[in-house]
Amino acid sequence: MTLDSFPDERPRTVETPAARARRGLLVVGSFVLLLYVIEIVNTVLLHSLNRTFGLRPRTLDGLLDILTFPLLHANLAHLMSNTLPLIIFGFLVFLAGMRVFVTALASSWLGSGVVVWLIGGFKVTVGASGLVFGLFAFLLVRGFVNRNWWQIVLSVVLFMAYGGILFGILPTVASFVSWQAHLGGAIGGVAAALLLSTRGTGALRAGR
Repeated sequence: MTLDSFPDERPRTVETPAARARRGLLVVGSFVLLLYVIEIVNTVLLHSLNRTFGLRPRTLDGLLDILTFPLLHANLAHLMSNTLPLIIFGFLVFLAGMRVFVTALASSWLGSGVVVWLIGGFKVTVGASGLVFGLFAFLLVRGFVNRNWWQIVLSVVLFMAYGGILFGILPTVASFVSWQAHLGGAIGGVAAALLLSTRGTGALRAGR
């Protein structure tokens, strides 16, 4: 941490990149740990929490389930499949700051839930994959929205490494999973990138 002093003001604390990275790992890691704690409890209860708090499309109760369904998973393997991308994408988003992370996560969460509620199938939907798709979509489009060279380079690298998961938004490809959650999360991620746009009227720039 460093201190910046201004005339007639108290010294202002400025978070260094290293400190932000550590805090990002702590926040994202704590969220993922929470998911595992919930999964352990859910397993002990024979996954009865899914029937109560999983998202039931087009029902009045299902509107409240939007707040809870990403916290639950069908089984441990389901959670494990979401863990690594959630940590990677969440950490990369957090490097832009807590406000950006919370906004992107909340927008992905809401977008995923709303789309599942509107056009989901008859089964109960659970899982954090909508958040994964939302954070990934945010990282993919943010650089182009902000006209930021470094963010665009990151977008290209991430697309080359993980772009294949985008097939998960297609019903003909991902009919065995909730493609609606994936699609809604991605829409939410793009919406967050537009909402948080720092684009000026100038040309492409480098920077954070």
